[in-house]
Amino acid sequence: MADNQLYKADPFPWKFVTPLYVGSTLNPINSSIIATALVPIALSLHISASKATLLITVLYLTSSIAQPTAGRLSTQFGPRRIFLCGIVMVLIGGVLGGAGYNFTMLIIARIFIGIGTSTAYPSAMLIIHDRTKKAALEAPPGRVLGWLQVTGVATAAIGLPIGGLLLDTWGWRMTFLVNIPVAMTALIMVAVWIPRDGNLCKLKNIKEIIYDIDIIGIVYFTLIIISVLMFLYSLREISIKILTISGCLIIAAIKWETTIKRPFIDVKMFLSNLALTRTYLRFMLMTLCMYTVLYGITTWLESTRAVSPAYIGLLMLPMSVASALVVEPVSKRNLVKKPLIVSSILTVFASLAILMANIQTALYNITFITFLFGIAMGLMLSANQTALYMQSSENNIGVTAGLFRTFGYIGSIGSSALIGTVFTPAVTDAGMRTIALLIIMTSLVSLILTVMDKKIEKLRLE
Repeated sequence: MADNQLYKADPFPWKFVTPLYVGSTLNPINSSIIATALVPIALSLHISASKATLLITVLYLTSSIAQPTAGRLSTQFGPRRIFLCGIVMVLIGGVLGGAGYNFTMLIIARIFIGIGTSTAYPSAMLIIHDRTKKAALEAPPGRVLGWLQVTGVATAAIGLPIGGLLLDTWGWRMTFLVNIPVAMTALIMVAVWIPRDGNLCKLKNIKEIIYDIDIIGIVYFTLIIISVLMFLYSLREISIKILTISGCLIIAAIKWETTIKRPFIDVKMFLSNLALTRTYLRFMLMTLCMYTVLYGITTWLESTRAVSPAYIGLLMLPMSVASALVVEPVSKRNLVKKPLIVSSILTVFASLAILMANIQTALYNITFITFLFGIAMGLMLSANQTALYMQSSENNIGVTAGLFRTFGYIGSIGSSALIGTVFTPAVTDAGMRTIALLIIMTSLVSLILTVMDKKIEKLRLE
C-alpha cells in the first residue's frame, strides 16, 4: 500500500525516467554516427565504400528482428533484466568494434550493438506501463512517452556532428568505442534506479522455455524480415523467386502462430485489433516518407550541387530540431488524430515545394522545406506512439512496442531501396521530383487511413 501511495504521489521521478532516456539514445546514435566513418573504414580495411554500407544495413536488419523479440523476452523474464542484458551486449559490441582488425569483426560488433540497443525501447515501454498501472493513472503518461521519443530524435540529430568530431580527433574506431562510456552509464543507472523485476516463473525444462518464448515463431519472423528486405533491395528487377519465398514463409508463419497458445506474433490480434494494425501501417508509410526526404535530399544536394557532407549535416539539423521540439507538447496532451492529419498535410505541401525545386534553388529554401518535414515527423512520431500505447493490451505491450519499431525500420530501409531505384543511373532533378511525387502519394494514403479511422477519435483523453 505504501508503494502504491508513493507511485501516485510521484509516479515518474527523474531517477526512474533518466535510465530509460539514456537507454533510448543507444540505437539512434549508433544508426547515425557510423555514417561519417564509412569511407575511413573502407580505406583502412581495404574494402569498397558500398561494402562498408553493410554496417548500416546489418544494424537495421538486426534491430528490426530484435525489437519485438526483446519485447517478448521482457514480458517473459522481466524488462529490467532484458534491458541490462542488452546494455552488456552494447558494451561487447563497442569493444569488438573498437578492437576490430577486419570487416567481419565489425559486422559482428554491429550485430551485438543492434541486438543490445533493441532492448531499450520495448523494455522502457513495458516498465512505463507497469508503473502507470501501479500508480492507477487513467491517461497515458504523455510527457514521459514524449521525452522517450525526444531523446531518440535529438540523439539522431547530433549523431553526425559527434561522429565527425570523434573521427577527426581519434579515428573511426571511436565511433564504436563511444558505446562503452554511454553503455556503462546506462548500466549503472538501470541497476541502481530501476526497481527489480518480480520473481521468474518456474519453467520445467528447455523445451517448455522454447515453447513459451515461441522460438519457432521468432525464426519464421526473422526469415520473413530477411526476405522482405531482399525484395526491397531488388526493386529494380522484381524477383518472382523472392516473392514466392516470402509468400510461403508468411503462410507457414500464420499457420504456426494461429495454432499455439502464446504466439510470438499474435496474428489474431492483427485481425481483431485493426486500429493497432492501422497504426503500424501509418507509422511505416510516414517513416518511409521522412527517411526518403532525409536520404534523398542529402544525396541530391551532394551529387548535383557538390555540397559538402559537413554542410549538408548543418542543413538537415533544423529538420531534426523541429521534430524534437514538436514531440513533447503533443505527447504530453495525448493528442492523436489531429497531429496525424496535420503531419500528412504538411508532408504533401512540403513535397509540392520539392516538385518546384531544382539545381538553382537557394539552400535556405531547401532548409525551410526540410524544417516543414521535421515538424511533420515530430507530429507523426508522438501521435503514433500515443496511439500504440493506448491500443496495446496489457499482456503484449512489449511485443507491440517492438513491432512498432520494426515497421519503422522497414519504412526506413524501403526508403533507401526507393532512392537507389529512382537515382539510377544518375542523381538528377527529375529523379528528385519523382521522389516528391511518391512521397505525396504515400502521405495521401496515410491521410486517408487517418481520416477514415473512427477508432482513434476515441483515443483523445481530455
